[in-house]
Amino acid sequence: MECIYCGNKGTRVIDKRDSPGKIRRRRECLRCSKRFTTYEQAESAEIIVVKKDGRREPFQREKLLRSIRIACQKRPVSEEKIDKAVMNIEFRIKKRKSKEVPANIIGKQIMKKLMSLDRVAYIRFASVYRSFEDIKEFEKEVKELKKR
Repeated sequence: MECIYCGNKGTRVIDKRDSPGKIRRRRECLRCSKRFTTYEQAESAEIIVVKKDGRREPFQREKLLRSIRIACQKRPVSEEKIDKAVMNIEFRIKKRKSKEVPANIIGKQIMKKLMSLDRVAYIRFASVYRSFEDIKEFEKEVKELKKR
């Protein structure tokens, strides 16, 4: 494994833990002594996302990660929490019996996770996901959020 800091190919595993669908390894570079985390996962059957308009496309973990990162931008949500949320959502999607998943199922999973991570991030995501048209829709969502 190559060090992400100095590029040295010599690293050692300090800690190894199982996560849902992955193996997390904490590594240390033998040259610069900096530590970093890697994740290992087995490739599985391809999941197909069915869009609202009927289009089908392969599930892309990067897209899921990017959307959550954008919602959490400049919020006190650590990268580790974001990674855990993505892993959890991905695990739930892959656990389904069907290999085709409607996009709205993924959106609902993201909203559920964001609700527990950061409510501002939740509102940001909801405003795009639900296509809010005006301030009244924001107000309605915030009122619903306060009730919970």
